Amino acid sequence: MNLELSDEQRMIQAMAREFADKEVRPVAAAIDHEARFPHDTVRRMGELGLMGIAIPEAYGGSGGDTVACAVALEEVAKACASHAIIMSVNNSLYCEPVHTYGTEEQKKRFLTPFASGQRLGCFSLTEPEAGSDASNQNTLAARDGEDYILNGRKIFVTNGREAQATLVFAQTDRAQGHRGISAFLVERGTRGFIVVKTEDKLGIRASDTAELLFENCRVPRHHRLGEEGQGFTIALATLDAGRIGIAAQALGIATAAYEASVAYARERKSFDVPIGQHQMVQWMLADMAVALEAARMLTWRAAWLKDAGRPFSAEASMAKLFAAEAAMKITTDAIQVHGGYGFIKEYGVERHFRDAKITQIYEGTSQIQKLVIARHLLAAPEA
Repeated sequence: MNLELSDEQRMIQAMAREFADKEVRPVAAAIDHEARFPHDTVRRMGELGLMGIAIPEAYGGSGGDTVACAVALEEVAKACASHAIIMSVNNSLYCEPVHTYGTEEQKKRFLTPFASGQRLGCFSLTEPEAGSDASNQNTLAARDGEDYILNGRKIFVTNGREAQATLVFAQTDRAQGHRGISAFLVERGTRGFIVVKTEDKLGIRASDTAELLFENCRVPRHHRLGEEGQGFTIALATLDAGRIGIAAQALGIATAAYEASVAYARERKSFDVPIGQHQMVQWMLADMAVALEAARMLTWRAAWLKDAGRPFSAEASMAKLFAAEAAMKITTDAIQVHGGYGFIKEYGVERHFRDAKITQIYEGTSQIQKLVIARHLLAAPEA
C-alpha cells in the first residue's frame, strides 16, 4: 500500500477542502440549528462531482476511486457532518450497489442522474424489528404478474424525504429466511410509497432521517436489483463499502474537534500561561493526534484494499469501529479542553460532539463491528 495520495486523489481532496471551507462551513451552524436540509450546497456537491466519486464517468460519476471518496468525505465532514452523510449515502449505499448489480437499463435510469448529482438516492434496510439483525425483514414483496407488490415500513432512512429513489429490501420468500430477501429500486411518486415522517435528532440535524411506508406499492419486475433472493448479499456488500464512508466521516468530525482544541490551547490562558503548556491538556491533545493518525491509516487501508479488488470486509469494520470510537473520545475531550465554552453552541465543538455519536450506531453499531471482525478472525483458514 502506498501511503502517499496520487495526484488525482490530492486534487479531489483539495477541491473538497476548498468547497467545504468556502461554501459549507459558513452555513453549518445555522442548518444544524434549524435542522434544515442544505439543498443549494448539496446541488453544488453534485456539480463538483462529489456525489458519485467512484462511479465511472460513463454513468455520470467522476471516475475516481474509494480512497479519493474517503479523503473527500473527510474534508466535507470537517466542515459539516450532515453534508458528509448525505454525500456518503448517495455514493456508497445507493450508487455503488446500482453500479455493481444493475442492468444497463437500470444504470441509465437509476444511476447516471444520481451519480452526477442531479438526483439523490437512499438506502432502505432498517425496520422496527430489523436493526442490527438486518435479516429479520418484515417488508414483503409479493409477485403479481410482471410486478411486485411491496408492503412494509422502513425507518432511519438517511435522505429518505429528499431522495428521488430508494433501494428497498424486502422478503420475496419468507420460507428461505435471509436467502429470500430481494432488492428493489423504487422511485418517489410511485403510488403507495409514502414518507411518513422525519426524525428530530441529536446530531447530523441538517440531513433528513425518514420513516417510509410501502402500502400496496407496485414495482415493475425490471426494477428489481439483482436476482430474486440476492438482496441480503447485496445489502451486506453495500454496508461493507458504506463503513469506509462512515469511518471517513468520523475522521472528519474528529479532526475538526482536534484542530479547534489545538487552536484554543494556544490562545486560552490560565495561571498566566496558555493552557497548552499544562501537561494534562498536552496529554489530551497528544492522544487525539495519535488516534487520528491511526484512524486515518485504517480508513485508507480499507479503501485501498477495496480499490485493489481484495477482501476488505474486516478492514472496513476495523476502520469504522476505531474511527467512530476515536471521534466520540476526541470530541468529548475537545469539550473538556474548551471548558465551559465547549458547552456553548457559539464555539462549535458541541456540534462535533453531537455529530460524532451517530458514527458509533449507523451502518452497524460498534458492537456489531466487533462481531464482524471476530468472525473473520475465527473463520477457518482457506486451504
